[in-house]
Amino acid sequence: MPTQQTLILPRIKTVLFDLDGTLADTAPDLAFALNQVLAENDRPPLPFEHIRPAVSHGGLALTQLGFGIEPEHPDFAPLRQRLLDIYRANIARETTLFSGMAELLDHIEKNGMNWGVVTNKPTWLTAPLMDALGLSKRAACIVSGDTCANRKPHPEPILHGCQLAGSEAQHCVYIGDAQRDIEAGNRAGMKTIVALFGYIADNDRPQDWGADFLHQSPAATQAWLHTHHPIN
Repeated sequence: MPTQQTLILPRIKTVLFDLDGTLADTAPDLAFALNQVLAENDRPPLPFEHIRPAVSHGGLALTQLGFGIEPEHPDFAPLRQRLLDIYRANIARETTLFSGMAELLDHIEKNGMNWGVVTNKPTWLTAPLMDALGLSKRAACIVSGDTCANRKPHPEPILHGCQLAGSEAQHCVYIGDAQRDIEAGNRAGMKTIVALFGYIADNDRPQDWGADFLHQSPAATQAWLHTHHPIN
C-alpha cells in the first residue's frame, strides 16, 4: 500500500507553454512564408513535411533550410527578414490551437489555475498572434524572446513568466516541443513536459531531454493535471 508521503504531490498552479509547436500549430503559416520567399528567388517550394520540424527553431532555421546558407552569408539577413515580414502579414492565415488545446485551457481556468506563454518568438510576432487567437487577455503572462536579457534555454524567461503569473517554480509546469524548452524548465526548477504532438524531427530524441513526462496530446496533460492539481 502506498504511504502517505508518496501521495504528497506538488500542487500545480500555473501551466506555462511554448508557443510554436506546443500551444499553437503555426507551421502552415511559416511554411507559406518560406515558400513565398523561395518563389521570389526563383526556387521551388519545399514540401510541408520537410518544413514542419524546423518551425520550432524560428526564422533562422527556416532560412537555413530553404536556402542552404549560414547566418554569416551576406544574403542571409535580408532573406530571413523577408520571410518574417511575409509571415507577419499572414500570421493567422491557417494557424490554430492544436486539437484538444482549447479544452485544456478551459480546464486550467475552470479549476483555479492559470496559464501563460514563454516563447523565443519576438514580441512583434508573438503579440499579434496571441491577439489573433483571442488569447492575449486570458494569458497570465506572455514572455517573448526579447522580453528578458536571455532566451531559452536560459531559465530567466521562464522564471519571469512564473513570477508574472504569481507562482513559484515548484508550482509551475513548462510544456514545450524542443530540447531547449525542457532544459530551460529544468534549470528553472519546475516540472517539464514534452509535447510530442509538436514539431519534433525524426532525429530528435525527446526521451533523452530530461523531461518529467512526455505527452502525446493536450488531453494527456489535462489528465495529468487531475493528479497534480486535485479538485477539492
